[in-house]
Amino acid sequence: MDSLSSGLVADVVERLHLEAEVADAPLVQTSTSEASNREEMISQFIAAESRDLKSVYHGLAGNFLSVSPRFGRFLYMCARACKAKRIVEFGSSMGISAIYMAAALRDMGGGRLIGTDLEPGKIERARANVAAAGLADLVEFRLGDARETLGSGISEIDMVMLDGAFTLYLPILKLLEPQLKLGALIVGENAFEEASGYIDYVRDPQNGYLSLSLPFDPGRGNELTIKTR
Repeated sequence: MDSLSSGLVADVVERLHLEAEVADAPLVQTSTSEASNREEMISQFIAAESRDLKSVYHGLAGNFLSVSPRFGRFLYMCARACKAKRIVEFGSSMGISAIYMAAALRDMGGGRLIGTDLEPGKIERARANVAAAGLADLVEFRLGDARETLGSGISEIDMVMLDGAFTLYLPILKLLEPQLKLGALIVGENAFEEASGYIDYVRDPQNGYLSLSLPFDPGRGNELTIKTR
């Protein structure tokens, strides 16, 4: 079974990607026009997070900041490849990436996805979007700082999706580490080398991971990691 090729899930993600394109167009245009200063932009954003993380993301409450359709299919394939039963997502936004991963869970017979986001409005919309795709019974969204919302009630994790505040990737990974199963996949989108030491950590075999950058969606800082011990 493949929910992405046709049917309700396919229809919902197509609609949501169109909505995301419209909502994020001004942000994308600004980023594209300043692409030559990518490193400076990332540094400035990381500095802003460090000063006041909540204010930064409150200012982006109306933006989807979602994965691309191609990356969404990649997430679906990752979940199926590792036969995931429990997935954790940091930075759920409007729920598009959650739909891709929850669809994989449904197509494999079930499971649980636990997602989290700082913004109440995004959590509300994510729940509505997941429900529209017929996947609400597989997904739990938690509202608040992920360092608190993901600190309990989670075990035996097969897959992690990191797509929230850049500076929290390493703290969130370390928070979840005791619950990661051997062979668990960790997907980091926007896992920039300038932020938090995450890349250095997962690329050091002494920490129990094997990791590499992904060759598509250039400029997004995508990283695929597997827990090896």
